Amino acid sequence: MRVRLRLDGRRPRRWHADLLRALSALPQLAGGTVEIDARPGPDTWPETVELLFRLETLIQRLPAAGPSEPLALSALGPWPAAGSAAPDLILDLCGDVEPAGSTRIWRLAYDGVAGEAGLVASLLAGRAPVIGLHEGAVLRASGRAGTEMRGTIRVSFEDALMRAVTLIAATLSGRDQAGLNIVSGPGIGPVSLPASRLGVRGARMLARRVVQRLYHLCYHAPHWRVGWRRLDGPDLIDLRAHPAGGWRVLPDDGRRFYADPFPIDHAGETYVFFEEYIHAIGKGILSAVRFGPDGPVGTPEPVLEEAHHLSYPFVFARDGEVWMVPETCGAGTIDLYRATAFPGGWVKEATLVSDVVASDATLMEHAGRWWMFATVRGSGAGAPLGAGSFSDALHLWSAPDFRGPWTPHAHNPVLVDIDSARPAGRVVARGGKLIRPIQNCTEGYGRALALARIDRLDDDGYRQTVETEIGTGPLWTGSRIHTLNRSANLECIDGSARSLRLGAMLGRSSQ
Repeated sequence: MRVRLRLDGRRPRRWHADLLRALSALPQLAGGTVEIDARPGPDTWPETVELLFRLETLIQRLPAAGPSEPLALSALGPWPAAGSAAPDLILDLCGDVEPAGSTRIWRLAYDGVAGEAGLVASLLAGRAPVIGLHEGAVLRASGRAGTEMRGTIRVSFEDALMRAVTLIAATLSGRDQAGLNIVSGPGIGPVSLPASRLGVRGARMLARRVVQRLYHLCYHAPHWRVGWRRLDGPDLIDLRAHPAGGWRVLPDDGRRFYADPFPIDHAGETYVFFEEYIHAIGKGILSAVRFGPDGPVGTPEPVLEEAHHLSYPFVFARDGEVWMVPETCGAGTIDLYRATAFPGGWVKEATLVSDVVASDATLMEHAGRWWMFATVRGSGAGAPLGAGSFSDALHLWSAPDFRGPWTPHAHNPVLVDIDSARPAGRVVARGGKLIRPIQNCTEGYGRALALARIDRLDDDGYRQTVETEIGTGPLWTGSRIHTLNRSANLECIDGSARSLRLGAMLGRSSQ
């Protein structure tokens, strides 16, 4: 099979090399040719975008190298220039390839606009862009790209480019409508890109950055907190809203925050495990506290620390033991731990999945089989692990036992959608349905909690329907909410607040 990549030869970027490597690594192209058409593309790219990127890099202290980094055309030398022979498929990144003969053309577009300028326009309009791969009037695949740094155009731009690599590679592997959810959204269509907006945006961003710097001098942000309540009636999944009585907050000293609560009943007692993020060291460890009838008993105690950041302590009981699968994306693995002196004494039993930057791994036993959900950063075969968003590409694995061996789903990523991919707690069976708590990160990481009904879960596909979204408000103040879990009689959530640095010095924190 001969595949031709149409790119703008005036602006080759590092992501083009990442895409070419990903394509060349596909088994479907073994023995074939991946070639390049690098003629100058349509002149729609405002040069002031590069100035904006440089300004953001300087002010936000971003790494200089990234997927948007310009490359010399010679850096794409391992792939031949387009020859005279007609290819079987053209991947059109510019939007200027005209139909000819029997050659198929797949055009990449962002909110319906081809080319990188269309992506920038969408981001400047404040959108989470829908990436579409079009063959004529047929939409082969699509996904809503996201980022953890919403509002920083360079990072959002790069995360979307790497997710485009994911979609292209997955579709070339034969996973189009059969294995990838097709997403859509309001306002999808052509948008304009006035170059003057970039200069104005750069000035406004600089002013905002000064305000942000002052804010961070005064506050720890974000500062998460754990909410809890005793259950004597319906839980949040049945209520589909915050309880009328609200939530009580697990107190902290302002020098650390607590997030990702997982309650568990053990030996007649209830414990809550959570991430403890210590601002002074800039790293998360895992801690736990016992709960009595009136709330936490004593102060939280650390139970697990590693060289890398830990969070999302997915804890469960099985075979007379207590197990945990914490988030260990900094190590590039998904690991299984066992408690030898509950609630502490955690020892690593196995690595379930290697070479993966996975967030919020969530296990579920269903119909005699184990399934694992996580969002994965990176773009697939041949592409770097550390690129793209942490929150918009849902991957699945299955296994006969929670210890493994774990097999990746044939259609990974089964969903690309910043609205509804990232897990937010244990999957719950309710009324004959499986309900999956999820994070809606469209407006930024952990901005809202949602509940999705799993409609299909098998070797051939995955489907879900988002039924309810639960945000912050009078009964849970703050700006974010992103975890929901319960035990028999205790329900926990979390969300962000502000912690005054001065207040921490004086022994108090603000909500």
